[in-house]
Amino acid sequence: MAMAWRLPTQLPTPGNLHHYDSKTLSFPASLSWCRTLAPDHLLPSSSSSTSTATGTNTRRFMKCTARAGAGAVNLAPGTPVRPTSILVVGATGTLGRQIVRRALDEGYDVRCLVRPRPAPADFLRDWGATVVNADLSKPETIPATLVGIHTIIDCATGRPEEPIKKVDWEGKVALIQCAKAMGIQKFVFYSIHNCDQHPEVPLMEIKYCTEKFLQDSGINHIIIRLCGFMQGIIGQYAVPILEEKSVWGTDAPTRIAYMDTQDVARLTFIALRNEKVNGKLLTFAGPRAWTTQEVITLCERFAGQEANITTVPVSVLRVTRQLTRLFEWTNDVADRLAFSEVLSSDTVFSVPMSETYGLLGVDGKDIVTLEKYLQDYFTNILKKLKDIKAQSKQSDIYF
Repeated sequence: MAMAWRLPTQLPTPGNLHHYDSKTLSFPASLSWCRTLAPDHLLPSSSSSTSTATGTNTRRFMKCTARAGAGAVNLAPGTPVRPTSILVVGATGTLGRQIVRRALDEGYDVRCLVRPRPAPADFLRDWGATVVNADLSKPETIPATLVGIHTIIDCATGRPEEPIKKVDWEGKVALIQCAKAMGIQKFVFYSIHNCDQHPEVPLMEIKYCTEKFLQDSGINHIIIRLCGFMQGIIGQYAVPILEEKSVWGTDAPTRIAYMDTQDVARLTFIALRNEKVNGKLLTFAGPRAWTTQEVITLCERFAGQEANITTVPVSVLRVTRQLTRLFEWTNDVADRLAFSEVLSSDTVFSVPMSETYGLLGVDGKDIVTLEKYLQDYFTNILKKLKDIKAQSKQSDIYF
């Protein structure tokens, strides 16, 4: 089975990632952080070392070959893999669960890669999916989850308490390596809009370089960049307004074209079935880009009450980011503040969607607007609150 390619045994620190050499799947020699990512059964069949102009630094490569070995899977020619068999990585997340629901509704055989957790993801099984335990930060757990899989849809991202590199870089590289070695037919990767324009933000830089790594792996793929989820607005603005708590915002005119994750899932599967989309990089954006203040005003209107707004100047975010860099234990906080700073700058996270709609054969009028999404949410939640209040009064009278 001729399936060999060159992969780096050294991985870059954020800040060197944009110097990734896409032609050789190699990275600069002056790296302070490195790790061998190949799982035990994908051992290098040969290795080589090349000197750089600096003389002392070297770049080491390994040839990763899919071959039989301890724990390896027999992928002999002729082994049938159903095109409907998909693996959803990050299936319990905001987007992941919508991908699972959509896939099941459309008749796919869905397997969900879920990290071992105290509270089992029983809702995924209840829906009809198969759940397998694995952890992207432990590459040796990945290969077994890919047996019999045709397509990987990667919705995963690291938890807030984790180092960004652990899952979003090391884990994704390991997943792509395993997918290549085990003959996965298609790989869908979700990224961030404009990630190539912000190398100063670790998460965006890592997303961009993961795109490059996937593109150059040779796997048939689709990359989808996203601007923002409508679901995120609920916890950030809608709930605090209803609970009469502070709503945090900035004084920047950033505009974000939020999209309902149900629409993201629907468009994803349309793209998955469209051969013209193979190998393409798409960006999904909602019908309109909104500032923070406009979103808050919408929520106030539908909630029927004013928000208690606490404004954080962008300058404070910048200062806080620099201060947290002084302490090793706050590095990841600083990384996330860097991302927040971009979101709070004079930036528009949106793209025209007419070309994408045309490619996918989608009518833009069928995409949910933020007004409609929030109106439905507040209508439903206020009705439930009213019913609860009425039941509470009846109980008081009864007792």
